[in-house]
Amino acid sequence: MEWSDLRIFLAIVREGTLGGASRKLGQTQPTMGRRLRALEASLGQTLLQRTSDGFVLTDEGTVVYQHAERMEEEVLAFERTLRGQEQQLEGALRITSSDWFGTHMLSPVLAEFSLLHPHVTLELLTDTRFLSLARREAELAFRIQPFTEPDVVSRKLLRVPYGLYIRKGRRAPVAGDGKGATLITMDTGFGDMPDVAWLRRMLPNARVAFRSNARDVHARLCAQGVGLAVLPRPLGDATKGIERVSWKDEPPSRDTWIGYHRDLRRLARLRALVEHVVERLAGD
Repeated sequence: MEWSDLRIFLAIVREGTLGGASRKLGQTQPTMGRRLRALEASLGQTLLQRTSDGFVLTDEGTVVYQHAERMEEEVLAFERTLRGQEQQLEGALRITSSDWFGTHMLSPVLAEFSLLHPHVTLELLTDTRFLSLARREAELAFRIQPFTEPDVVSRKLLRVPYGLYIRKGRRAPVAGDGKGATLITMDTGFGDMPDVAWLRRMLPNARVAFRSNARDVHARLCAQGVGLAVLPRPLGDATKGIERVSWKDEPPSRDTWIGYHRDLRRLARLRALVEHVVERLAGD
């Protein structure tokens, strides 16, 4: 049995399809399928069953998956420990954050860091998913809620104020039930966010005109006059064509947290980046 085949097996289980797994690992679908068959042949068991919705685990596959995950954890811990010993300010760092935070808050700070440390290659992934630090999907993460994973070193970075915005020149609705107003808000998967609840409470009879999980989209649509939008003020204040509405109760602000796996705490380039980000953003 080859560890590389187990890694492919894990990717297929998590992505559900050969196509998704091949994109995740950067290999071709035929190669993925061939290595899966080789793994099954070496074990003498069928591990995955193909369905119309993708691959599902067989009973034997479930047992192998549980053991393979533990093997993966050990391999990744070994790699993190070795990387954590690197002291040179060179190499790669993968960073994950939300879309608007990456664009409007991190990009200028990361640009400064790149100029200061030209031998460090930064990769910024803006995603609504929480990428795993333990699985090395990212080395540094920025989130709007505290980290709950074990072995993650984290701290509160800053508190971001939010505001209600409207297209410039448009008349804002008077304080009341919001009747006649249109809203741009988060999609239903993010319906429990504080600003969504605030909109429902402040403007219960306003009509939702557009939903999206991307704050930058909210800002652009607000500038086009589609409706009112609650935006982080660093984004809203920087967006041309919109202005903040003075309201009796401001939307709730949100904390942003920064975190990385403890195995990387001695990695020089990561320490330097964390210090740079904290210096630039924590005091704002």
